Amino acid sequence: MNNDTICALATANGVGALGIIRVSGNDALAVVQKSFPGKKLEKQKSHTIHYGYFMDDEEAIDEVMLSIFLAPKSFTTENSVEIAFHGSPHIGKRILETLTKNGARMAKAGEFTLRAFINGRIDLSQAEAIADVIASENEASRKVAINQLKGGITNEISILRTDLLNFVSLIELELDFAEEDVEFADRSALNGLLDKIELKLDSLIESFQYGNAIKNGTAVAIIGKPNAGKSTLLNALLKEERAIVSNIAGTTRDTIEEVLHIKGHAFRLIDTAGLRETVDEIEAIGVKKAKEKVGNANILVYLADAATEDYSEDIEMIKSLQRDDLKLIICATKIDEVLPPKYDAIEDIFRNEIAQDFDFIRISAVENQNIQDLKNELSSYVEQLKSQENNVVITNQRHFEALRKSLEATHKVKEAISFQISTELLAYELRNALEHLGEISGEVTNDEVLGNIFSKFCIGK
Repeated sequence: MNNDTICALATANGVGALGIIRVSGNDALAVVQKSFPGKKLEKQKSHTIHYGYFMDDEEAIDEVMLSIFLAPKSFTTENSVEIAFHGSPHIGKRILETLTKNGARMAKAGEFTLRAFINGRIDLSQAEAIADVIASENEASRKVAINQLKGGITNEISILRTDLLNFVSLIELELDFAEEDVEFADRSALNGLLDKIELKLDSLIESFQYGNAIKNGTAVAIIGKPNAGKSTLLNALLKEERAIVSNIAGTTRDTIEEVLHIKGHAFRLIDTAGLRETVDEIEAIGVKKAKEKVGNANILVYLADAATEDYSEDIEMIKSLQRDDLKLIICATKIDEVLPPKYDAIEDIFRNEIAQDFDFIRISAVENQNIQDLKNELSSYVEQLKSQENNVVITNQRHFEALRKSLEATHKVKEAISFQISTELLAYELRNALEHLGEISGEVTNDEVLGNIFSKFCIGK
């Protein structure tokens, strides 16, 4: 990476009370100094704030506050300046234009964080955690991202990697003395370490399902026959008139998606078209989309109209949508319109016909009856994914893939020991395991991976 000075708007576009522009690079102070004649910035102490006017030649652009961070005590470990100005987009644009005229260039997406990584201030998993903190939309995702930013994943992996590296060194030493047929690495001790690594990798890999639910939200498909009360339930859950409600069957012809937060977890609620055979071309497209959404959902909330006389069509529909990895919740809707003994018999009808385990709730969205019970079931689904043994949660697909490859490589090392394969092949498999573990923290990486990761960052971060 070159040592040129970069600049970018660090706050969101639009009008605000304040805006902040970041400048970083060896010449950051000199670049800003050209437009800040009030003080000699290079003589100021690090972590100090200075008031004055930001100038373009003889014209004052704005009254600003400059924060100075001297290398290596800055986010990028380079000389850095943050310019706080009145939050006009026009003023921000003028300041950036002046900075580029002074010798800086506009930063690329994620370039400040990339410099922090390359300069060794943070590792790659921490860099990704910064993006996750910015993108966090609920309390659970914030906590997980902050833990990762503090080095949670790296700390877990680095201990295992260091122990494994010691064995790799001994195996490599054996290769140097191959003609003398000596063993420096205790194979039984190596097996014990591999068992320990497998347990840790298994635990981290298992946490990904919970981590994915935290980061991306849990997809909940609300399905049922036309006029079963899907849109009414959606409105009751969200406490607003988001979906159109009417007595006309087939009112919802497309899918409607909204996010519901329960106990710090996000649920992506998908209200779908009523499932039925139809000659209406547009409604048929909606039905097809509904089935596709169920295929990608984590939870299926199936609504059956309690007031109906025949549930056979509902039962057949549920059977056609079942998957082993799909949590099923059957809700008998409009239960306020039903009297005993039918009120009590509905659950038994579904229990007798559907073999898959499911939760059954009687609800009335209009009367807000047992809606909280449904929310509790949704929340418990996510909580049950969480491992009580592991404080570190994997939320990143790249980390998940690297962990999975590390586990496969670890299995191959154990097989190599079991079958007494040559030291050369054993060393190869050990290096392979080390490489995949190193991918997580960025100790082993390539420019293509880095480009892909940092291109998803905000410009200015």
